[in-house]
Amino acid sequence: MNTKYDVIVIGAGHAGCEAAMAVARCGKSVLVISLLKDHIGRLSCNPAIGGLAKGNLVREIDALGGIMAIIADRSSIQFRRLNTRKGLAVQASRAQVDIHIYPREMQKELLSQDNIDFLEGEAAELLTQDGQVTGILTASNDRIECPSVIITTGTFLSGMMHRGTEQIRGGRVGEKAAERLSKSLLDLGLRLGRLKTGTCPRLDATTIDWEQTEVQSDLFVGAFSFSVQENPLKQIDCHIAYTNPETHKVIQDNLHQSPLFTGQITGTGPRYCPSIEDKIVRFADRSRHLLFLEPEGLNTDRIYINGLSTSLPSDVQDSILRTIKGLENVKVIQYGYAVEYDYANPLDLHHSLEHKKVKGLYLAGQINGTSGYEEAAAQGLIAGISAAMGTPFILRRDEAYIGVLIDDLVTKGVGGEPYRMFSSRAEHRLL
Repeated sequence: MNTKYDVIVIGAGHAGCEAAMAVARCGKSVLVISLLKDHIGRLSCNPAIGGLAKGNLVREIDALGGIMAIIADRSSIQFRRLNTRKGLAVQASRAQVDIHIYPREMQKELLSQDNIDFLEGEAAELLTQDGQVTGILTASNDRIECPSVIITTGTFLSGMMHRGTEQIRGGRVGEKAAERLSKSLLDLGLRLGRLKTGTCPRLDATTIDWEQTEVQSDLFVGAFSFSVQENPLKQIDCHIAYTNPETHKVIQDNLHQSPLFTGQITGTGPRYCPSIEDKIVRFADRSRHLLFLEPEGLNTDRIYINGLSTSLPSDVQDSILRTIKGLENVKVIQYGYAVEYDYANPLDLHHSLEHKKVKGLYLAGQINGTSGYEEAAAQGLIAGISAAMGTPFILRRDEAYIGVLIDDLVTKGVGGEPYRMFSSRAEHRLL
C-alpha cells in the first residue's frame, strides 16, 4: 500500500463507493479505508434501490457516470414503477435487489477499478495543518498523506444500537462503531449532533403462511441505467400483510419498554419512515397499517418486513408479529433495532460538500444528516468529482434532483431529523 494519495475515502457504503469511483475515473489515486472488505456496498437495511424521488436520483447518478444504477440492474429481483396513475413528475422506479449479489457486484466493480486501493482498517484521526487536510492516522497508527479526504461513515460515528434496554456500541449489527474519528472531528471544530434510524425484524420465509397474505402486483420490466445490463435473475413477488387492533394493543402496552419513549434515545428519527411505535402513537385512529414482506434475495429465506421498524425488546417483537395474519407461527432470524449516531451539520458545507472551515475535507451521506442509499450515493458522486477536480462541481436546483438535495442540505440544513428526498422538494419537477 502507498502512503500518499490524491484522495482518501473513509467508508465503503453507497456514498463511499460512488465517491471513490468518481475520483478514480477522473484519473486521481484514491485509497478507500473501511472496517470490513466484505461489507463494501452492503445493504444494511432494506435491499431495495429507488422509490419516490429516490429513483430519480439513481438515474441522475447513472447519467453522470456513477455506478448505483448499473449494480442495481445487475442484481434486481423485482422492478416496479410507482405512482403510475399520477403525472410523470411524481412517477418513479423501485427495484428489490438481491442482498448478496448487489454488494458482490459493487465490490467487484470497485476493486477492479484502476487508481483505487483498499485498506481494511479504521480511520481514527484526520490530520490537518493550517486548516488544510494533510492526511489521516489509522487506528494502527499508520500515517497516510493526502490533500483531500471524503468522509462517508454512515451510522458509524459513535454509533449506539438500541433494543429495549439493551445498548450495544456499533454502527450496525455485528460491526463496531467509529469512536476516535468523532472526537477528531470535534477537535477540528465540526458541529456534531445526534440522529436516529431503525430497521425491521428479518423473518424466516419457511415459517410464514403465505396463503394468508396478498401478492403485491404491478411488476414491471424496466431498468435504472441508460446502459443495458444483463440480468438473468429470476423475478419474484413481494407480499402484503397488515397490522390490526390486537397488534396495536401489544405495542401500546409495551411503550414503556421502547427506548424511543423512555428517553434512552435522544436523537431524532426519520419522520417519513417512522418506527411502528411512532405510527401507533401518531395515528391512533387507524385500525391497521400496511406491511410489505420483501425477500432479501434468491438464495436466502430471510424476509424483510417493511413498515415494522422497531426497537422494542425481542420478546415484544415476537408478540407483535404473532398477531399479524400469516405470521402467527413466524420465526425471527434477526430482531429489529434502532441505531443512534453522530452527524455533522450540513450548513457548514459548500455546495461541493467541502467543509467551510477545513479545506480538503468533504462529507457525504448520512454523516450530513440524510437518510437512504440513494441520497448517500448522490452526495458521494458530487464530493468525489469535486475532490478529484479540485474545483466545485455544482448542479443547480433547476437542473437535477441532486441539485435540490444538496442545495437543501447546505442552505436549509436538516431541521433536526434525517433528510429524505421527495419530488415535492423540487420546484422545477414539472419540467
